[in-house]
Amino acid sequence: MTPTFDKVHNKFKLNAITYGYHDLTDIGYSLVKEGEPYSKVLGRFLLDWMDEKDHIIVMTSGSTGRPKPIKIKKQAMVNSAIATGDFFNLKPGDKALMCLPADYIAGKMMLIRGLILGLELDVVQPSLNPEINTNKVYDFCAMLPAQLCNSIAAIDNFKTIIVGGAAISNELLDKIQLAKPKIFETYGMTESITHIAARPINRSAGGENFNNAIFKCLPNIEISQNEADCLQIEASHLFDGCITTNDIVKLHSKTEFEWLGRIDNVINSAGIKLHPEQIEQKLSSHISQRFFVSSEVDDAIGEKLILVIEGDSNQIDKNAFQDLSKYETPKQVYAIPAFKETESGKIKRKETIKLLK
Repeated sequence: MTPTFDKVHNKFKLNAITYGYHDLTDIGYSLVKEGEPYSKVLGRFLLDWMDEKDHIIVMTSGSTGRPKPIKIKKQAMVNSAIATGDFFNLKPGDKALMCLPADYIAGKMMLIRGLILGLELDVVQPSLNPEINTNKVYDFCAMLPAQLCNSIAAIDNFKTIIVGGAAISNELLDKIQLAKPKIFETYGMTESITHIAARPINRSAGGENFNNAIFKCLPNIEISQNEADCLQIEASHLFDGCITTNDIVKLHSKTEFEWLGRIDNVINSAGIKLHPEQIEQKLSSHISQRFFVSSEVDDAIGEKLILVIEGDSNQIDKNAFQDLSKYETPKQVYAIPAFKETESGKIKRKETIKLLK
């Protein structure tokens, strides 16, 4: 029987203290009144969860446009938590670390997983360098790539880590290959209530073929493609209708897909379609600072591939392009002192490009 959103698992603990459903309002008020700024956000979410409405309002990340409020049903969030628990084999009493902010859906869902699955949830201040209790072993944690990179010294304190929200560099992939925890990259968005699929990215999670691993959908997710090869998602337990994404994919089965890039980033150079994200993955081992691949108008070939680096100099290692084909090699390198970004730290490509003009 599926739990409803007005219930809390009797194994749930928050920062080592057991709470029931009717305690949550008091916790929310206490956090809003006396907590640190990040705790106040968590408290306000708890109060929203406990109000008379059957939904909450969540802001999208703003990575592909302005952040906007959307309505998500509380029961759908419960259903998402259960799917995650089934996929990653989470059990009541398992220990989890919440190091993501409760402002956005990824952080909110860590709390809901705790409430519904009966996890012992420790909450720490959201930071790119999260504070990890190295005397404790956590069964589950969700992180940004930057957080994972900065937590390598404590990585063996986890059994399963999911990573999302930004691209994962080859350098980070190399660092985690021999780590003990199973590490997965997730695919999802606010509208789908975080991840609807995951893929193993280290040997503990998926053997030797992590570089070519494909995304596998969580339970009860249906996927297809539109005419532009963009991923379409149906999941009646999470949302109504069909979500058509801007992500170009290659389907491997009814539940598995390979992510190729975003359709709004595709570059048509001399008739060759180039996916910036794939080129960026090849460059990530050779460029230490933040960067992205884009294009500018060229009278001869339509669009000319360019590389944009965050910094004061456009000089890079001459070997940086060694893994690229002639079509993938940028024709111009630009430097911008500081990229435009969303509140969650994602690069706003189009707004950043405007700084070149």
